[in-house]
Amino acid sequence: MYSDTIKSSFFFIETSNLGLLGRRHHTSPFLLITKRTVLVSILFLLLWGCQNPNASNPGNQRPNILFVLTDDQAWNLLGHDGRYPFLETPNLDKLAEEGVVFENSFVTTSLCSPSRASFLSGCYAHRHGVYINGLSDPLKESPMVADILQQSGYETAFIGKWHMEKHANPRSGFNYWLSFVGQGEYIDPELNENGKEFKAEGYITDILTDYAIKWIRQEREKPFCLFLWHKAIHGPFTPAPRDSGAFPDANIQEYENWYDTMEGKPEWLRRGWYYGVHNQVWKESEGKPVPDKVNPRPWDPQNPRWMNYLRTMLAIDRSYGLINTELENLGLLDETVIVYSSDNGFFLGSHQRGDKRLMYEESIRIPLIIRYPKIFSPGSSLEGFALNIDIAPTLIDLAGLNVPSEMQGSSLLQLISDKDTINWQESFLYEYFQESYAPGFVTMLGVRNKRFKYIHFPDIHNDIDELYDLENDPGEMCNLILDPKYQNILNMMKTELQNLLIASDYRKPIIQE
Repeated sequence: MYSDTIKSSFFFIETSNLGLLGRRHHTSPFLLITKRTVLVSILFLLLWGCQNPNASNPGNQRPNILFVLTDDQAWNLLGHDGRYPFLETPNLDKLAEEGVVFENSFVTTSLCSPSRASFLSGCYAHRHGVYINGLSDPLKESPMVADILQQSGYETAFIGKWHMEKHANPRSGFNYWLSFVGQGEYIDPELNENGKEFKAEGYITDILTDYAIKWIRQEREKPFCLFLWHKAIHGPFTPAPRDSGAFPDANIQEYENWYDTMEGKPEWLRRGWYYGVHNQVWKESEGKPVPDKVNPRPWDPQNPRWMNYLRTMLAIDRSYGLINTELENLGLLDETVIVYSSDNGFFLGSHQRGDKRLMYEESIRIPLIIRYPKIFSPGSSLEGFALNIDIAPTLIDLAGLNVPSEMQGSSLLQLISDKDTINWQESFLYEYFQESYAPGFVTMLGVRNKRFKYIHFPDIHNDIDELYDLENDPGEMCNLILDPKYQNILNMMKTELQNLLIASDYRKPIIQE
């Protein structure tokens, strides 16, 4: 943990032309020749020049980067969250203790392919062009963090689930590539290593971890950036064979918003719950009666599907533990920025659902932990909104590079300069675009601030939108859209949504599946 003197100097760094944190600003030559400049220079050496003599890249002054991404991980799944006390994740709990936990981290689209593209490009889906699952890679004009880091001297690698355009061949920006088509398989997967396809034996999380460790061990003179993007814990939930019998007697505590009757919510939500959301059943339900409320299924504290979901998480924790140990043995742990997150949240039974896509909290919230003790105080937490589109700018900023103006996210390093009073984003835009695979999830645009959430369905007519007071109704059970006492709030949220759409240069995409 750095001293208060160093903490207070972040303001000086941001206002100098060294531009170590945040966006660059112009400063006159006279002002540079001051004690402030000396302080900035000293801090630069402290933060960026302290290299471990045992590290494999002793001449490097920029941090290595490890970005671990899981799939469909609920935001409160780790052991330190306390939601599932029988699920022990000691390695990831240690990561949280040694890093900073972002308490309010969200995706701007809760769907695998668009969210992954947002992590890489720092842009909303309507900008980078990956609107739905498994159709395309980001538009060529999209700024990509791997390209930027590679071009600036980083050795880059991608290991794991890409899940955008439907092929497993190497993508631009990576010196090393190991991936698979689409969702891949948990057991004995087909893989593509630098363009060569082969069938691996074993469990996917273990396999990806082994390749990651092998790549980290390589001798190199450049700093490295490794994207380790897991298949787990996406369905079909398949734990490692060694974990298939874990916590046999455990019970999942009942969710407060399990018994959501959806009364007072949009009719299309109840239609999808009642008849089904996927292609054929959704079409067949057109014009059929929809009840004013649904009768929730009874709670099952040992639901086998959810139990296997939780068991699948155990291999992720083990994976991180092995990689952490490897970095420590190589003398690289404190020289490496470690980012841990998920591509979206997951309902895991909340609101009677087992998916994502909707703009409810369980769907859009994600875990986000960053470990880099030279910058982030160990064991700390930050309350400001952190979005998936903020990760690419953050990594570029940590590498000491200029963040491209095309990126719509902001570097999270700005949050630590003064986390209590900084002028940070007070609300954010959410977007989801209807897929032919599951048309029962309609196109939606929404805005969330610290207290309220407004969800609009631009293609749905003769139905209602949604408005929630998250302070009084954190489970989002009571839709306030028609409540006269909240009409001023509704108008305010509608205005904020329009402002965000304008600010992000929103254009309704044309999706050709």
